[in-house]
Amino acid sequence: MPERVLIVDDDPVQRRLLENIVTRTGYQAVVADGGDAAVALLAGADRFDAVVLDLMMPDLDGLGVLGKMREASLTTPVIVQTAHGGIDNVVTAMRAGATDFVVKPVGAERLQVSLRNALTASALAGELNRIKRSRAGTLTFRDIITRSARMHAVIRTAEKAAGSAIPVLIEGQSGVGKELIARAIHGTGDRRAKPFVAVNCGAIPDNLVESILFGHEKGAFTGATDRHTGKFVEASGGTLFLDEVSELPPAAQVKLLRAIQENEVETVGARKPVRVDVRINTATNRDLITDVMQGRFREDLFYRLHVFPISVPPLAERPEDIPELVRHFLARFAAEESKRVTGISAEALTRLSAYRWPGNVRQLENAVFRAVVLAEGNEVGVAEFPQIAQAASALALRPPTMPSLDVPSLVAPALADSSTADSLPATLYARLALLDATGDIRPLEEIEGEVIRFAIAHYRGQMSEVARRLQIGRSTLYRKLDSLGLATEPESGPPQPVVNG
Repeated sequence: MPERVLIVDDDPVQRRLLENIVTRTGYQAVVADGGDAAVALLAGADRFDAVVLDLMMPDLDGLGVLGKMREASLTTPVIVQTAHGGIDNVVTAMRAGATDFVVKPVGAERLQVSLRNALTASALAGELNRIKRSRAGTLTFRDIITRSARMHAVIRTAEKAAGSAIPVLIEGQSGVGKELIARAIHGTGDRRAKPFVAVNCGAIPDNLVESILFGHEKGAFTGATDRHTGKFVEASGGTLFLDEVSELPPAAQVKLLRAIQENEVETVGARKPVRVDVRINTATNRDLITDVMQGRFREDLFYRLHVFPISVPPLAERPEDIPELVRHFLARFAAEESKRVTGISAEALTRLSAYRWPGNVRQLENAVFRAVVLAEGNEVGVAEFPQIAQAASALALRPPTMPSLDVPSLVAPALADSSTADSLPATLYARLALLDATGDIRPLEEIEGEVIRFAIAHYRGQMSEVARRLQIGRSTLYRKLDSLGLATEPESGPPQPVVNG
């Protein structure tokens, strides 16, 4: 999704001119005919990445809009424009919070440069502030970069948990941002002034889990030359986030259950337990219910942790987040690497948006980091993402809706050449598209038709085998073929498919 630019001007001719420039530059333009209308839009649910603001307007002028934005703590970059140039107007606008200043009538190139610089600076400032707040434990849900309706639903659910002490279990694939959600819950809750301690349970050796979590006394075991308080005591008063909690060994699961129930921990080698006041939030990339059923995870501990589950969708299910994440990562890594990278080509962004990202946000972040390091100009392109091109050749791109294919077009060559039969379906049907071009779930009948076509081609028109593999009766198979507008004669020797009409 392109950046959204709000154009505020009382002159309809100027509005149309600016809207045309902004749209041709590749941004999404939204217009307002005055200051009051602009303030209403900015205060609404829609998010804007930049504002082009006229200073001289009859109702609420540009300076008034800047004042309202400051009162609402809105940090959207604002480019002020006026027909009356002069140093006084520049100074006044900049002091009021404007990012840049242009004089009417502004040229297309000048506005493009101003918008690009404003968006880049805003993304960099946002990344730096986000990093600072994350380290300080004051990260909030406003720091989560997303345009996805599914992620907004996740955030609304997490906000409800933040105002409570209820244990939260965050579920999702590796790299989707589970710790980010946990930090936002802590940074929004009553414990935000206290420590946030994150522990990756999967990275701790089994023989050190109890010592790291609950602490140990000096001399408690070989090598314990000093006393260690443990993560529970370290997080006392705040939040202890146990990432990949499913990786805890059975002995540690028992002690964790007791710590949650009794609000106290038993330090290794100590005579008395230590009282703690800790909020426990956890995360896992596995199906804990399956682990419980298979005996890998304690059922009683599961019910203690699985009180308020939050499921974070993978990046492949929220592709609208990819462009904005890319821009923020570009700004951050360009600053860290002292590179003059200010943007990404449209083709590269399209490819990134189409890629499935099995490693989710973490993989995207690393890909952008590599691209910034490889970049030789001020824009990264397809050449800076070689792994995406390689994945595309291996059919890792999100597949388009499958075409409607006649049975004979697949079966006939298969009968003539068995090598073609082996390769053709694998090439055309490496993946089954579940979503249509608009991102909605495709009709079940349409998906079922593709599966049947594939099976007929894969088994070279042997309808008995097709029915057996699909686990349906042959009469059911023929009935479904009729509903698809296809028909085949019953087998009598080699299959001879016939198309109606």
